[in-house]
Amino acid sequence: MIVGAKNICWDLKSPERCYVQNILKLQQKVVPELIELLQKRYDILRIIYYNGPIGRRILANDMCISERIVRNEINFLKSQNLIEVNASGMFITTDGEEIVNRLKEFIHEIKGLSEIEQSIEKYLKLQKVIVVPGDVGIDKSVLKELGKAAAIYAMDIIKDNSIIALTGGSTVKEVVDGFPKNTKYNNILVLPARGGMARNVEIQANTLVARLADKVGGDYELLHAPDNLSDAALETILNEKEIKKIIEKIRSAEVLIYGIGIATDMARKRGLSEADINSLELLGAVGETFGHYYNEEGKIVHSTPTIGVKNEDVKNIKTLIAVAAGKNKARAIIATEINRSSTVLIIDEAAAKEIVKIIEKTE
Repeated sequence: MIVGAKNICWDLKSPERCYVQNILKLQQKVVPELIELLQKRYDILRIIYYNGPIGRRILANDMCISERIVRNEINFLKSQNLIEVNASGMFITTDGEEIVNRLKEFIHEIKGLSEIEQSIEKYLKLQKVIVVPGDVGIDKSVLKELGKAAAIYAMDIIKDNSIIALTGGSTVKEVVDGFPKNTKYNNILVLPARGGMARNVEIQANTLVARLADKVGGDYELLHAPDNLSDAALETILNEKEIKKIIEKIRSAEVLIYGIGIATDMARKRGLSEADINSLELLGAVGETFGHYYNEEGKIVHSTPTIGVKNEDVKNIKTLIAVAAGKNKARAIIATEINRSSTVLIIDEAAAKEIVKIIEKTE
């Protein structure tokens, strides 16, 4: 436990972390402009890392700063051999990539994200919370960073003979993209946790399952059924022998990776009528996962017929990895994840800070 005496860290169990924190606090008091400059250069390097080759004008727009400031910073980073510039744009060097990776934890401490993680973890009663610096609403590359963080965590807990289940969605796609090509695992099975929806095939569960299986050197099976069915159609499909087999396997998964949706947004994606969407709003629905719509107290107020993993199945899965980004997702995150003791929640800084604001208002 860290105790404070004039804001000094005295954690004997983690002296190295305390040393870093104390140095940071001194720098912030004596030379705060250095911290601001470090964050700005880190953000520039990170955006180039994920989007290179990228032009100077696009970079300036992404960071909401002038091209003149970008030009000065680019000249400095180039002089340090952290980036290269050619006709196609700017891209990061090997040295630059190393700097980005080594600065992650430092930036995390500068922004006080460890304390925010602990606060959210305690309030929602979760297994773990990981906050990625940045705001996806301002910088789209933050979503890639979030996906990479989730992939790194997943790789640490996946074991031989594991069954991994995935939902679809753009954030889960970034998690799959974050996995390196890896063949260290044996007998891995990757399964879709949900049926498909009539939208972008690239982010549907079946597509992501096949891609992840290829990356981890595992096998996969697909769920050839739409997700938004009538009760009668659902009952018929669930009686099919092959569908039954794959659903049994899905429900025995050790790891489930899924996204979190805003209730009304997900209702529209699933083809609900405006009348039904209005009903959801009247019921107080703010978040959605696994076809269930939750109110701000974390109670299910509506469920849609669905194929795949359901809320009651989630309780039996060893590790849940929930991923979400954006300030507008804060209420949905709280509603769907509160009291999920098996959940590892991975979110961006904007969502985390908004969650803390909501927590402070309710306490």
